[in-house]
Amino acid sequence: MSSSEIQTPEQFKWLPQPLLTWYSSVSRPLPWRLTKDPYKIWLSEIMLQQTRISAVMDYYARFTSALPDIPALAAVEEDALMKLWQGLGYYSRARNLQKAAKILVEQYNGRFPADFDIIRSLPGIGDYTAGAIASIAFRIPAPAVDGNVLRVLTRLSADSRDISREQTKAYFRSVISGIIPTDRPGEFNQALMELGELICLPNGAPLCDACPLQDHCKAHLSGNPENYPVKQAPKARRIERRTVWVILHNGAVALRKRPEKGLLAGLWELPNQLSSDAPEFSAWGFQPLQAPSVVAKGKHIFSHIEWHMEAFSFSTASDVLPASWVWATQSDLDRLYALPNAFQFALPFLNQALSENQLDT
Repeated sequence: MSSSEIQTPEQFKWLPQPLLTWYSSVSRPLPWRLTKDPYKIWLSEIMLQQTRISAVMDYYARFTSALPDIPALAAVEEDALMKLWQGLGYYSRARNLQKAAKILVEQYNGRFPADFDIIRSLPGIGDYTAGAIASIAFRIPAPAVDGNVLRVLTRLSADSRDISREQTKAYFRSVISGIIPTDRPGEFNQALMELGELICLPNGAPLCDACPLQDHCKAHLSGNPENYPVKQAPKARRIERRTVWVILHNGAVALRKRPEKGLLAGLWELPNQLSSDAPEFSAWGFQPLQAPSVVAKGKHIFSHIEWHMEAFSFSTASDVLPASWVWATQSDLDRLYALPNAFQFALPFLNQALSENQLDT
């Protein structure tokens, strides 16, 4: 189908029955599917953004054990929240979870209202997440259109519109709104997601032979399913070369808190700077006891930027720190301070250095 042609939901009317029949036989017993608690459904949907299911499982169990409900999430200290989230990345997701939890406590007695528009208005909740919560927890027939769903629908219809455009997403939300079963809206949305995750794969050839919809799929019947979906190529990432400082003193490492806005906002980090700049440790007040040496190299990819990093380490005699810095022991790193994924490359050296210091003392 050319991008100039307009479909109507009528062309998808056949979809619910075979999709739900397939889903009933293959759906995985994931923990967030075994509950109707909107808090746990919400948490899972936020965690699963940009993250594989296999990676989320342990985080979900640990998070729900530590913070079992909305009031607990609203009340937790930020550093404890970040520690629970450590390793998942995109830390603004955790902050928005807490912002939304505080609103739910203050305005809705710590409960999710069964209202799509109110759910949609909460921080960090977009059309997809609101649709998922509303349909799964409250059986509201709201569409939940994510990348998996867009891939399935564009292949079924051989639709070449750009899925990165809001108009395309809105169109497919209207398609789902026209066909979603009012008695099983949550299952229908989850079935579409499951098909995209297990069969209609994003990278490499889709598993068309295992697809329950193959006889209806225009892309499959045309022999070109990998041509869909169509998406505008992302802009090239900017590369930054950064020097990371592992500064040690009496069994502790210097950490500083990033600004409250911008990249990795408000998180603890190993101090770092652009590699092209003169070393800043003297300006921070540190006098190395030995020449700084390279201890690790790493790379981290953000959505718009790549950091190419070298970590240098030295010990210092003074325990004086700039404002918004702390000395963190191994125990502090384990319990209190969440280091972003960008700095995980330096942890093998850091853990060994702190461990050796413990043995020496």
